Amino acid sequence: MRRLPVWLPPALLTLAVTLTGLGSAQLWRDELATWSAATRSPGDLARLAGTIDAATGPYYLLMHVWTSVFGDSTIALRVPAVLAMTVAAGLLAVLGARLVDRRGGLFAGLLFAVLPGTSRYGQEARPYALATMLAVLATLLLVTALRRPSWARWAGYAVAVAALGLIHLIALTLLAAHALVVLIAWWRGPAPAGIANPAHLDAERDRRVWRWLVAVVPVALLAGPLLVKARTQQSRQLNWVHLARLDDLTALPGGVAQSSVVGGLLVGVAALGAARLGRRALLPVGAVLLPVLLLFAAGTVVPLWVPRYLVFVVPFACLLAGAALAAVAAPAALVVVVLAGLLGLPDQAALRRTHEWPRSAPVDYAGAARVIADGQRPGDAVVYSPRHSWLFLDLGIEYHLGNPPRDVLVTEDEVRRGDLWAAECPQPAQCLAGTPRVWLVVAGRHAEPLAAVPGAKGDALRAQFTVTQVWPRPGLTIALLTSRSGR
Repeated sequence: MRRLPVWLPPALLTLAVTLTGLGSAQLWRDELATWSAATRSPGDLARLAGTIDAATGPYYLLMHVWTSVFGDSTIALRVPAVLAMTVAAGLLAVLGARLVDRRGGLFAGLLFAVLPGTSRYGQEARPYALATMLAVLATLLLVTALRRPSWARWAGYAVAVAALGLIHLIALTLLAAHALVVLIAWWRGPAPAGIANPAHLDAERDRRVWRWLVAVVPVALLAGPLLVKARTQQSRQLNWVHLARLDDLTALPGGVAQSSVVGGLLVGVAALGAARLGRRALLPVGAVLLPVLLLFAAGTVVPLWVPRYLVFVVPFACLLAGAALAAVAAPAALVVVVLAGLLGLPDQAALRRTHEWPRSAPVDYAGAARVIADGQRPGDAVVYSPRHSWLFLDLGIEYHLGNPPRDVLVTEDEVRRGDLWAAECPQPAQCLAGTPRVWLVVAGRHAEPLAAVPGAKGDALRAQFTVTQVWPRPGLTIALLTSRSGR
């Protein structure tokens, strides 16, 4: 009886886990940005990339094609991430079988499948799952090209690396680990089969380095301009990020695994695997440590340190853990995998309630939209406070309302601006004049929502309207305002 392919059990388990409760949590703020971008035309996407979020532009274009075919429901938006994590688990098992052995690859893939982080980013309409898949694929193709060199294999590697850079610029820090492995392979110089002439051997050793350098040229040509443009947008795109501190490193395992306990377990077992592999651990250890250290070093100078940006290193930590599990009896190894799954159950359940962080502070866009839908009348308007916020209050309400009230203060919407935020009327009192009823959506919980609106917008609302009713919802307050003039 033939054995199952090593990739099949991890892939099926990852697919089953990530599909479970796929649509339970609402789209959160980052996913709302994906929806807003993906539903624009290619020309509008190009304008958006020129203003903000250029680094995510290729992913948005990919999602534009996807939503054009499959729609923009919550599940449809998240399925690409599910598929990417499923493929990543299968590729990880194959990579583990190549670098360690069949059992090591199998347990690495199974452990990856049960991590809360795999579900979290496999159920999110953002590029991190795709980056994880491409990171494992590029590494697998590198190992194959080094062992059996040919231009076709190096070309496959070049395509994978270029795609990785386009999907997630920070994932290109993985190339530091690849470069190290290529240099070590060149230094050791094992002769391919059939080459006995030392001159031929030296030539083949040199070809490895040159072929790798040629293979990374496309990513430099494609991702280089993207990196330059993204650098000019950093003050807007990452204005919420702080400089990295040492304690951020200790919190990283829990951040990428989405569970402190499971993250600690993964690090401990991975350390045992690295000790067992010895020199063979160079690639997976480098693939974990070098991106982390490079991003941390950059993050101490420039605000860049965001744990989810490093999700792509998790499979390589699982590979090291798989090597440790392969050294013990299969039942004992399965116990560790099951234990990781059980320890992560509370986090698995929590992330299916909300993707917000902290998870104790969800934002109920759908609940707010239902309130408005139930009481909306012709002629109603809506006002958001704050407008220019990463909460994307307007996008959240618009996503859940097929026919939202008129956004009375908008003078130019986000699509025409080539931005993620609309422009508001500079004289709100004039723009609000003649409006009989306004639905006010305010971030946070407020007993007096009108008092929470600052500036000229708040002054105009308080002067022209009175509060008729207030509905508190998690993370939001909705108020129905009626005109003081009675119109």
